[in-house]
Formats: sequence, structure tokens, C-alpha cells
Amino acid sequence: MNEAAAGNVPAPREQIAGLTFALVLLTPDHVIAQVNPAAESLIGRSARRLVGRGFLDVVGFDDSAMIDRLMGEEAQLVARGLTIRVDGSAQLVNMTVSTLAAHPGWRVVTLSDARQGDRFSEEDRAGALRGPAVLAHEIKNPLSAIRGAAQLVARKLGESDRALTDLITDEVDRIAQLIDRMQRLGREQPEPVGPINLHAAIRRACETVNAASSAPLPLREEFDPSLPPVLGNEGALVQVLINLIGNARDACAEAEKPEIVIRTRFVSGLVMNVIRLGRPIKLPIEVQVSDNGPGVDPALRDHIFEPFVSSKKNGQGLGLALVNKLVRDMNGRISHERDEAGGWTHFRVHLPMVK
Repeated sequence: MNEAAAGNVPAPREQIAGLTFALVLLTPDHVIAQVNPAAESLIGRSARRLVGRGFLDVVGFDDSAMIDRLMGEEAQLVARGLTIRVDGSAQLVNMTVSTLAAHPGWRVVTLSDARQGDRFSEEDRAGALRGPAVLAHEIKNPLSAIRGAAQLVARKLGESDRALTDLITDEVDRIAQLIDRMQRLGREQPEPVGPINLHAAIRRACETVNAASSAPLPLREEFDPSLPPVLGNEGALVQVLINLIGNARDACAEAEKPEIVIRTRFVSGLVMNVIRLGRPIKLPIEVQVSDNGPGVDPALRDHIFEPFVSSKKNGQGLGLALVNKLVRDMNGRISHERDEAGGWTHFRVHLPMVK
């Protein structure tokens, strides 16, 4: 390396700040000595509030054996799919613990969201969805013929006998709507993106869900009015919000006092590697849709963004799969979390902002 190139090498602190995963430096007494921006985002607290605190006072573990290993003298530790608790909220993470040879007792802990991109790569996800989309296209033609035949038969029947033909056309229409969703899931070309007023998109989605509801939404807004425009597709973002708000409405409908909370905020340090673009993207804008319903069936929580997985009795399992695709097409990220202690379910969407 020549001297000019060496002079441009980022300082170690800058390199740590640019990491896409959370990094925490611990003293021999397990006190937090340093954190990077990704750790601030994952834990939800600033470096000023974290440095000087005991690591186990900030991050809790359900597995007591994991605590023993952290407190022990084990040199290396790697754990995948580990549940941690931060302020009472559970998060599923991958964790590594490493020692510093030149500084006995000091440790470096890394934490990353176990749900981010681990289940499917972008290529695997596209391949999994392309098959149903092709099949959907082939099914549409005979469906149109069935609907047309039912309408012709209906013209020759008396009024009292048309219930069956009406049932046929209604079911054909329902299947056609399902196929339309499958085709949207298989679409490979993302919609164009541009500047969007996030709060305007939220209010438009709320108006749509309200119009389709039998009662006003039990909604509370907690907005950060200083947020800059997000970079996304307006139609796709509104559709994402309609799905999430509609799901929240249905989820808390049987609660004693149903409540939906929509929060927006600016988070620093959250970055996602976008394979399609070949580079990391900062995602500082967060919108969170929460409800006080019973939550998703624990057996389905790790699969709710996959096609044909639904916790609803008559659900088709395409709503959240479509939401996940639309968010990813905007180079964003969506996550789900259940707060059992507080009785809340949270869906968080993180998006890039306009430069």
C-alpha cells in the first residue's frame, strides 16, 4: 500500500461505527466501555446512556446457562437464534463473544438481528415466489371461462335458482383476487422510488382502513414532526401501512379496551446490506404499528413473513408476505416483536431517507 492510500485508511473508531452489526466492548467487570451506532439502534439507547452500565443490567437472557458462560472465562462464544431482553422486550439475535489477547479480561460482543435475511436470500425468495406467480397466470384463463359460463346459466334460471350461480361467480372473484396477490408477490421489477411524506402516507392509510371498518379505529399517534422525507414508492408504502393497520385492528378487536399506536422516529446506526444493490443502505426512519391484541401464535412468529402462513382463521397468508416484498423493494426492512409483559405486538418498518 502506498503512503497516500495509507493516509486515507479510516481510523479504527470510524471502522467500528460503519459496521452493520451491533458491537459492544466490555471491561473485565462486564461493564460497557464502548458501543457503535448499530448497538445504540438495536438496544434502543444512546451511547451516553449505555457506557458505564453493566452489560447484564442492559441485556437480559432467558437462558441461565448463557449468563454463566458470559460471566465465565470462556474465550470464544457463538450463539445463533438467541433470545435477549431489552427493557422487557424480547429480540431474537445472533451473538458472538471474543477476547482481546493484548488486554486480558476485555471482551467484544457482537449482536445482529437473527431474522434479517437469514431465512431466505434475495435470490431464494424470488425463486420461491416466482413459481406461484407463473401458476397464477395459468389459472386465470379457466377462471374467466367458469365465471362467464355461470353468468350465461344465470340468465336461463329463475330468480330463486340464481343463488348457486351467484355463489360460483363470488368464489371465482375471490380466487381471482388471491391470484392477483400471488402475481404481485412474484413480480421481480421493483416500483420506482422517490421522496414521500411519511405522515401523509400514514394518514391516507388510516383513512382507508377507517372507511372499511364498522367502528372508528382506536388509534393513537405518536409522530416525530421533524422527520425528513423517506425514499420509497408512495403506493407501495400506503399499501404496507393499510395491511399493518388493518391487521392491528383485527388483532385487538376482542380486547377489553382495543388500542392501536402508530409511532414514527429517527434511529441512528441501523444499516441493511441490500444484495440486489451490492452495498449497505442506512435505514434511519422508523414507523411502528402496535396493538394490544393477543399476538401471533408463537409457533408462527418466525414464519409470518413467508407466503401462505397466517394466524387468522380464514387468512390466506399473503398479506404480510406482500408487505415484506414491498418493503424490501423500497430497500427497507420490516420486523415483528411480541412484548408479552406489556401485552403489545409491534411491527416496525425501517426505510431510507432522501439524501
